[in-house]
Amino acid sequence: MSRTSKKTLGTWRIDRELVEMLTGHAAYGRRRKFKKNTALYEQGEISSCFYFVLKGLVQISIYRVDGAEVVLELMGPNTICGEGAAFDGLPRFSSAVAVEDTETIEFDSTRLGAAFREHPEFASSLLRVTSLKQRVLAIRLKHLTSREPQERIMELLTRLEEMFAIEHPRGRLLVTQLTHEQIAAMTGTSRVTVTRTLQRLREQGHIAILEGHILLLGKRGAGQAAE
Repeated sequence: MSRTSKKTLGTWRIDRELVEMLTGHAAYGRRRKFKKNTALYEQGEISSCFYFVLKGLVQISIYRVDGAEVVLELMGPNTICGEGAAFDGLPRFSSAVAVEDTETIEFDSTRLGAAFREHPEFASSLLRVTSLKQRVLAIRLKHLTSREPQERIMELLTRLEEMFAIEHPRGRLLVTQLTHEQIAAMTGTSRVTVTRTLQRLREQGHIAILEGHILLLGKRGAGQAAE
């Protein structure tokens, strides 16, 4: 197997058809660059802008009333963020921060009326993306109610498998890489809990670790988790 690059590609991806639809209407937006650790938008603000990520990585988080940060997603290239609050005119429920230098197309929803009339497929593509994100969020909330960290972590890994896995003789290899801290922030657990849970999953034959990447084992992977 060729060596896999250790890089966080994100935790979300939209299909090529939607990507082409959105980038095909880039002329209705403007290019914006954000340096690492710069906010694209902040929780509680009201803004009509949303962003299509061209390069880089953006962390989407919610800050609870006690100040704790809950990471919702890591948006890599060819993803979109901030579209919900950009259209409803209400305060944003999340914040978006560039994890690395990031380049985007910024769209202003108040200036898209003519574009939607001339290109209704542009509007429908945004609705499809929003619908998909709502469905994933609902599934995540369902699993976050579980007291078992293993269930929460496996839900995340299974979702990542659908978007960022490649075939491997022993199963499916995740090509995007998350740190234990990132997994903890996305599953409402601690780094120590993530480390222990991943070790347990290895012992049970559910996963293996190959060059820092998680391999979700097929049926024949049982008993082969130790590397």
